[in-house]
Amino acid sequence: MPMDRRVEKTTWKKHRSKAAAAAVALLVLGGGYVAFSGSGGQTVRMAAERLAISPVTEGTFEDFIPVRGAVEPLTSIFLDSVEGGRVERRFVEAGQMVKAGQPLVELSNTDLQLEVISREAQVIEQLNQLRTVELGLETTRLSNQRELVEVEYRITQLGRQLDRRSTLVKSNAVSQAQFEDTKDEFEYLQRRRTVLKEQQQVTDRLRSEQFTQLKAATTKLQDNLEFTRKNLENLVVKAPVDGQLTSLEAEVGQTKQRGERLGRIDRMDGFKVVAQVDEFYLPRLNVDQTAEVGIGSGTYTLRVAKIFPQVRDGTFRVDLEFQGDAPKDIRPGQTLQLRLRLGANSTALLIPNGAFYQDTGGDWIFVVDADGKYATKRRVQLGRRNTQVIEVRGGLEKGERVITSAYGDATKMDRIQLN
Repeated sequence: MPMDRRVEKTTWKKHRSKAAAAAVALLVLGGGYVAFSGSGGQTVRMAAERLAISPVTEGTFEDFIPVRGAVEPLTSIFLDSVEGGRVERRFVEAGQMVKAGQPLVELSNTDLQLEVISREAQVIEQLNQLRTVELGLETTRLSNQRELVEVEYRITQLGRQLDRRSTLVKSNAVSQAQFEDTKDEFEYLQRRRTVLKEQQQVTDRLRSEQFTQLKAATTKLQDNLEFTRKNLENLVVKAPVDGQLTSLEAEVGQTKQRGERLGRIDRMDGFKVVAQVDEFYLPRLNVDQTAEVGIGSGTYTLRVAKIFPQVRDGTFRVDLEFQGDAPKDIRPGQTLQLRLRLGANSTALLIPNGAFYQDTGGDWIFVVDADGKYATKRRVQLGRRNTQVIEVRGGLEKGERVITSAYGDATKMDRIQLN
């Protein structure tokens, strides 16, 4: 009779030692292994020839960063459509050199043309109205003047007649009634003269005010008409300055809206270099700092002219201008490699700038022991850095050796045993 056989369960505890042995074997095959020291730290074995081991030295730190910049014209003028319309003609093509005042593009705008005609009709109507009012006021003024002259003439006549009758009335040659009638008429005409003079003053004042208002309104209409005519002239887009027509975005038959971009003119009387700098250096960069660039057989100095602090994709924009004459053999769009100085040269402890910085952020580094068998993790204070070296501010001594190559998984370890 067959008997049942007991089957043991396979557990992790039973095979843990085998898995650990396999892991160690894999590390040995990969060039290192992990060991646990008595103090609880972890050590990994690595081949010394696969690491970059560099000494801590004292030397001159050149405080610069390499940046890549593009050459652009010092001054660029953008061409916009002052008045929208349909593109009728192109007089030039992109890339050509143009002169100030040279026609570039002609647009047509029926609405604007009708507006000019309407404004002209308004101005003509206003001018006719002004002339009519002026004629009426002048007619009234002349009528008042004529009437005043006649009254003054009658006053002169009656004054003489009154003088004669005042003598004759004493000799009863003229009756008292005739004398009084002459006197009354004389006084009436004097009062009438006073009223006519006041009327003439009021009429002249009102005439002057009304004429001034109408003339101001007409002047305003004429100014509006002139402005509209200038807008009509703006349908022919002209070059505002001498330069190179870098772009022209206007095809025949295309409709352009008011304010829409038509192109760009670059003045060729100067150049600047536009560079994108890592945001890490934004606090250390100031206007008037300098940069150097080698072009051909010469070296040229540039000055930081503008800093745009808006950070995009981890960089910010810097405009640099040549000090003195710019090189003659550069062209817009050309790329230059610059050495942008952030500060003056100084003497300091230095270590090579290596891939370890990306792994540690400059907070610590592996320092090789005096016997060269181990490298131990140590906290350090690192300062400025350029493409070649990093400034040491604390944690290291001159003559010590450090590992400056990439650490990889060794960042989790406390020591590296060097083979």
